[in-house]
This record gives sequence, structure tokens and C-alpha cells, in this order.
Amino acid sequence: MVMNNRSVHSPSQLLGFGEFNLRMLAAYSRGGLNINPGQAQQVHHPLELQQQHIQDNDTTDVAGVIQEVGPGVKNFKPGDQVVAVLSHLTGGGLAEYAMAKESLTVPRPPEVSAAEGAGLPVAGLTAHMALTQSAGVKLDGSGPRKNILITAASGGVGHYAVQLAKLGNTHVTATCGSRNIDLVKSLGADEVLDYKTPEGAALKSPSGQKYDAVVHCATPIPWSVFEPNLSATGKVIDITPGPSAMWTFAVQKLTLSKKQLVPLLLIPKKEKLEYLVNLVKGGKLKTVIDSKHPLSRAEEAWAKSIDGHATGKIIVEP
Repeated sequence: MVMNNRSVHSPSQLLGFGEFNLRMLAAYSRGGLNINPGQAQQVHHPLELQQQHIQDNDTTDVAGVIQEVGPGVKNFKPGDQVVAVLSHLTGGGLAEYAMAKESLTVPRPPEVSAAEGAGLPVAGLTAHMALTQSAGVKLDGSGPRKNILITAASGGVGHYAVQLAKLGNTHVTATCGSRNIDLVKSLGADEVLDYKTPEGAALKSPSGQKYDAVVHCATPIPWSVFEPNLSATGKVIDITPGPSAMWTFAVQKLTLSKKQLVPLLLIPKKEKLEYLVNLVKGGKLKTVIDSKHPLSRAEEAWAKSIDGHATGKIIVEP
């Protein structure tokens, strides 16, 4: 457990320029955990979860109610319901109160629940950036048709990527486990592969599509598996690139390869987060909830989240 001075158990704390204090309603951890503190029982301090070994500095995606605003805050006031991305250096979402910056905070409309909002920021922004910036998909449906493959399509980033991709002019192939095939189809995927079958492991499109872009959300897959399935200028967008991916990227740059592996480094932007929240409000994007757990058994929820087989998001409630 990592404690930091940006997560507090009291709403009274010196606020910096452009900062405000949030009373937490829900928080999403990079490990896959959501916390929904309620009126009956709340997490008053990150140390209360020390026995669960939960990394509070990983908890950056939150929804809450503004309690106090600091100097320089222009567009928010106490009582406003918001969705925010906390500092990736300090996190702080696993507490009753947390400090947030106006620059990465957007309003949460009543049509979007706290859990839906808290699950959205990093996963949704990653999917959005991969599709629009790296793959070149236009989410208004214009532009040339693109064949897209999304791996681990029932996971946190993947389930958003499927929905966002289908807003564009795309044919979407997705991979997931057999128990989630119907879910991924319901999110809009045109064809779904069970990753445990030979066809799924080979990433071969059932209809013979060659992929213009792959949004790779799963564990590492060798380039030799991707390469024969790509179009002449196809890209593999790796959202969690490791050393092997970075080496492949460097070699391809040096050899001027037309098929490329592209490492993705997320840069959260307020206007993109507001766009995603409005998609949820309008019913064009949804957060899939895997399961709900009582706060007293948060360790079980955390264990499930890091197991890597959750379908969407995991919620912890009192």
C-alpha cells in the first residue's frame, strides 16, 4: 500500500491553484478495482485498505462531489458532480476525499452513474486515442472503411474499443474467451474469435479480412502472429508495450517497414474525457460492470481484478 499526501480523510486541506477537494463516490484503479463508498461505510483513509495491499497511487480514475475549490478554479463549484483523472504519480482515489485538478475534470451528468463515470477515464481514453490517433478511425462514420482487430475485447480497454470503433466506418474482429463471445457481439463486434481456439490464437479473421489496425489489449503476442494478418500498411497498436514490443518498433523504424508495431503512451485530455462522458450520457457508449463486492471483502475484488479475467469493471460497495 502506498500512502500519499494527495489523498485525505478530511475535506480541509490547503488547495493549490486550479485544485479542488472531492468527496469520493466511486474510484477505478488501474488494476481493475472500483470503490463505491456509500453513506453506511466509507474508506476514510488509504491505510484502511493496507491489509488488501491495494496500491492507492494506482487509483486515478474517480467520480465524486466537489467539496471545496481552490484559487483559479473557474468552471466548478461545491456540490458539482464530476469525473476526474487524478495524478498518475500520486493517485489517491482510495479515500473518502481526494485532490483533483480542474484541467482533468469534467461534469458528470445525472444520466451517467458514479460507477460508469469512474470506470471510464484511462480505459476509455486509451481506446479513444488508439482508434482515432493511431488507427485513424473517424468516429463520425466518415472516412474510408477500416478493418480493425481488438484483442481482449471483453476487458477494460477492449470493451470500450469495440463500441468506439463501431461509431466509425469499420469492420471489427474481436478476441475474447468463449464465455464472453455473446457480450462482445452485443457491443457491436462483427465477428468474434475465441482466443483459446487455433483460429483465435492465430488471429485469423473468419471472413478473411486483413487488418488495417490492431488495438492490442491482451498479453504479449509475437509479431510473427500479427504480421500475416495485417494489410500492406497495417499497424499493431500496443497499449502496454514491453521491452520486446519496443525493440520491434525500433527495428521496424530502422528498416522502414510498412507494417508497424506502434507503442501507445496515453496523454489524458479533458476535452476527450468530456466527449466520452457525453457518449455514455447519450447511450452510445456503456461501461460493462463485471461484479460487485462489499467493501469488507475488497481483497477478493482486488484479487479478481489482477487475475486478468474480469469482464469490464469490478465494483466495490459498502
